[in-house]
This record gives sequence, structure tokens and C-alpha cells, in this order.
Amino acid sequence: MKMEKPESIAYILLGIGIVLLMFTFAVALIQFVFGPSILSSANRSDALGEILGPIAVALIKVLYLGIMGWVGSIATIRGIQLLRETKLQTHAPQPQQKSAKDSSDKSA
Repeated sequence: MKMEKPESIAYILLGIGIVLLMFTFAVALIQFVFGPSILSSANRSDALGEILGPIAVALIKVLYLGIMGWVGSIATIRGIQLLRETKLQTHAPQPQQKSAKDSSDKSA
């Protein structure tokens, strides 16, 4: 069974999307489990100064993870759509063309 070019592209897109989604969830899980601990301080102004840096770093990581998840889901969706289209085109009944004999019989 020979794969056509659109079908192979669909499988590649699907694979890339799934790998991106799995990587995103793995990184998010690692960050959740081994993330920074909560700092405690008696002086609130010192605690606020110490926490702004890690908050900025965490927001940047969340932004990157969100973009990676978004790109992964779009690639997966497009791969599935392309795969469906190629499967429907290969399994759809082909319209039969009229032969020259059939057209001459109708004109007579």
C-alpha cells in the first residue's frame, strides 16, 4: 500500500503536534513538581522584592508553554483534518464517465 504525499504530510503534522503536546505537558509537570518553594519573610517589602524575579521568570515560562501547547494543538488538528480529507478522497466512489457508445445511443 503506497502512501500519497498529502497522507504522509498529514502523518508528519500529526506526529509533530503530538510530540509538541507531550513535551509541553512534560515540562509543565516538571516545573510543577520541582518548582521553586514559597519564600516567607517577616518584612513584607523584602518578601515582595525577593518574589518579583521568580514571578517574572514563571510568567515567561507559562507564556512559552502556552505557545508551545497552542502550536502543538494546531498542528495536531491540521494533521487530523488532512488525514480525514485524504481518506475520504480515496474511499469516495468515483463518478463513472460515459463512454462514446452510450452517448451515441442516446442521440439516436
